[in-house]
Amino acid sequence: MIEAQRQVYTTVNTAMVTAYWKIGKSISDACRENDRAAYGKQVLQYISKRMTKEFGKGFDLSNLHNMRRFYLTFPIQDALRPELSWTHYRSLMKVPDAKARAFYLEECTKSGWTSYQLERQINTMFYQRLLASRDKESVAEEIQTTEPKPEYEQIIKDTYVLEFLDLPANEHFYESSLEQALIDHLQKFLLELGCGFSFVVRQKHFNVDEQHFYIGLVFYNYILNCFVLIDLKTGFLTHQDIGQMQIYVNYYTRYQINEGDNPPVGLLLCAQKSDTLVQLILPEDNQQIYAAKYIPICPQRKN
Repeated sequence: MIEAQRQVYTTVNTAMVTAYWKIGKSISDACRENDRAAYGKQVLQYISKRMTKEFGKGFDLSNLHNMRRFYLTFPIQDALRPELSWTHYRSLMKVPDAKARAFYLEECTKSGWTSYQLERQINTMFYQRLLASRDKESVAEEIQTTEPKPEYEQIIKDTYVLEFLDLPANEHFYESSLEQALIDHLQKFLLELGCGFSFVVRQKHFNVDEQHFYIGLVFYNYILNCFVLIDLKTGFLTHQDIGQMQIYVNYYTRYQINEGDNPPVGLLLCAQKSDTLVQLILPEDNQQIYAAKYIPICPQRKN
């Protein structure tokens, strides 16, 4: 079973990396005809709209920029390694020094590093530490204790693979069965409740510096004239949860609201929370982020 999963992973990965390299080459060739920044941006916007319409998700401007950069960083297709995923290559592209990048590519392929192991080694300057260390063996061995080998059965959860296969990156891939059931119930409850709520999107996806974020539910309230962002937490509310909601609110404030809209509101629904913690994290004049406990089983209506 594991071997079959490995083969599926390798096949999908190779096809995805090859396709993105070829797309990057095509974009680079098209933009090379005219070096003006405005022209290049128009070309990317045109390609993005056309490919999204024809093939689905995965071809927004950010991804197309990465594909072009991929080709420019690795211009020889035969030098690409089938063992490395698109996530590996995205990390390698962030290494400015060519010698260090070549070192990480070789070590990653030889040692079978996961994308997380590679990212960690780059962030902790493994290449520079290895060059400076007298005990190179101990430095090289430390990575084996930091993270287990990849679990191929989890590959379906990889956002890039989902986009490449045109599978929906929705809550079924990212939430537990309990959270899924609660979100389903919450969505129906708010839609029936009315009071100016209009459903906008479920599992709103956006990228920030190569990191993926998913907002559980997004509504628009026509009475408040603002977006309402809802995230559900099945456990105890943490400061990380509140910080993540702050990212959601800031993202909508800066990139999604329209003229005349009021600032968005973020609502964290959780099984348990500390009022003191919430008060300490949020500013005293906070009017955007709220935390409340949910009731797992809602009472039935009386006839």
